[in-house]
Amino acid sequence: MDQFADIVVLETIVKNIVAKPEDVKIDRTVDERGVLLTLNVAQEDMGHLIGRQGTTIQAIRTILRIIGARNQARINIKIPAGEGREQRDYREPAQPDSHISEVDKALDDLKL
Repeated sequence: MDQFADIVVLETIVKNIVAKPEDVKIDRTVDERGVLLTLNVAQEDMGHLIGRQGTTIQAIRTILRIIGARNQARINIKIPAGEGREQRDYREPAQPDSHISEVDKALDDLKL
């Protein structure tokens, strides 16, 4: 059976981004709203797939929408949360007091 162009393009792009290409799984469903591609990758590859502020996944979605437009279909990508996956905040908590004390120490060292 021939593969659909949207799956081939998505699989090629994603497998070249992630560290574990063997874990990439794509399911394709078609309904009255268009084509839905459900993309599963390894948990540790989610950051690479999404990119900073979602720019990587947005670029992938744009490419697939162009492919869909050429074939008169609306294509959407869904990345499920999956088992053991949770929303994480990767930013370090702000500690303003530590910066002030470091500045104070540096100023004290400069006093003659």
